[in-house]
Amino acid sequence: MTRPILPCLLSLLLALPFVRAAERKPNIIVVFCDDLGYADIGPFGSKTHATPVLDQMANEGIRLTDFYSTCPVCTPSRSSLMTGCYPRRVNMHVDEKNLCVLFPAARKGLNPEEITIAEVLKEQDYATMCIGKWHLGDHPDFMPTNHGFDHYFGIPYSNDMNRKQVPLPLVRDLTVIEDSVQKNTTITAQYTTEAVKFIKANSKNPFFLYLPHTAVHLPLVPGKKFKGASKDGAYGDWVQEIDWSMGELFKAIKAEGIDEDTLVLFTSDNGSAREKQGSNLPLRGRKGRTDEGGMRVPCVVRWPGKIPAASSSGALTSTMDLLPTLAAISGGKTPADRIIDGKNIWPILNGKSKSHPRDAFFYYQMDQLQAVRSGDWKLFVAMDQKKRNWGKPEGKKTLTLFNLAKDIHEDRNVAAENPEIVKRLLAHAESAREDLGDVNRPGKGQRKAGWVEKASPRLIKK
Repeated sequence: MTRPILPCLLSLLLALPFVRAAERKPNIIVVFCDDLGYADIGPFGSKTHATPVLDQMANEGIRLTDFYSTCPVCTPSRSSLMTGCYPRRVNMHVDEKNLCVLFPAARKGLNPEEITIAEVLKEQDYATMCIGKWHLGDHPDFMPTNHGFDHYFGIPYSNDMNRKQVPLPLVRDLTVIEDSVQKNTTITAQYTTEAVKFIKANSKNPFFLYLPHTAVHLPLVPGKKFKGASKDGAYGDWVQEIDWSMGELFKAIKAEGIDEDTLVLFTSDNGSAREKQGSNLPLRGRKGRTDEGGMRVPCVVRWPGKIPAASSSGALTSTMDLLPTLAAISGGKTPADRIIDGKNIWPILNGKSKSHPRDAFFYYQMDQLQAVRSGDWKLFVAMDQKKRNWGKPEGKKTLTLFNLAKDIHEDRNVAAENPEIVKRLLAHAESAREDLGDVNRPGKGQRKAGWVEKASPRLIKK
């Protein structure tokens, strides 16, 4: 018996919104803290910082316990997140004076020819905004608005880079709206307000919000209402303000009815720099070093209905993996005309894979390859102590092998008992040197950084 045409058409029309909803591209929010240690938040063991929002986020999502930044300092780690590549691949491992990070009025920056996450998502009709610390160059060619972001609001570099020639500026797009904001205790609140505005303005269409916080980089400037709120001084107060900020983001996406359409990722650019405040435990070391505490960072990812709640993974993952992963879930493509070091880790996030997505991970300190990890094994291969004292791993010598599954604090050298493991990891290290380079050795797979003959820092117009 043939069904009446009108009821069939009505049923089809009623079903269309649900089809569209099911096919909606996910909103993406990436929160990138500055100098936040491995154990500075509740989901990774903090006992001194109250982080109820992040605790709940972990309960509703996944913890990546072996998630790495690609360098233990600011600029290189940010270049990796944006491009999906090791810093040496894109020549952002040192500045023009062979220092470890970019400074105001730099002639060097992220090459406009590189393809960023924002540009990949723009191809998929995403609205894009960067709010916070950029630190990939302050010339207009290197700023976020020339790297796929529709808008930018924030401080272009670290919170301690206040100079007579270039006072620490607060910038909207390319225009300085306030200078000398180094001691501004409202900066996290301002970032949060801008983020909520962006979410509300773009809730009907897919958006990408990149929120690299100024917190908790020195000098410490938590908001006044958070002063004295923690058990860990101004450092802990600022960590708890970050948690408050995360709460405001979640309130916004829930109020807009897009909670189930939004992936939120929270992590840090490197380990804590502090000796008495902040914690990288149970990891050894701190910011600036290639011990685990310098480069293994907390990471929590949440997407209701897509990422299993209260899950965790010890797969060897990295900030480099964001570009190919976010390309995959948005319907975009990872650039095929160049080497991308990151891997699509969506099968790990959705619980369908427990395998390591890479055979080896390389620990660079500026231009020097210092260690390599493969599976549970980590081998320190070199340290130029004359040039790299600041980045010298604590108590390590060359060819020092650790089983991180059994010795997370890197205390017991087991190289002598495992010669075949040492040989295998040395082969990985030589492969990295050939491709990415090492001290005084260019890599065949390196690409050029951006460069301008005349610096053009962000200065307030008078």
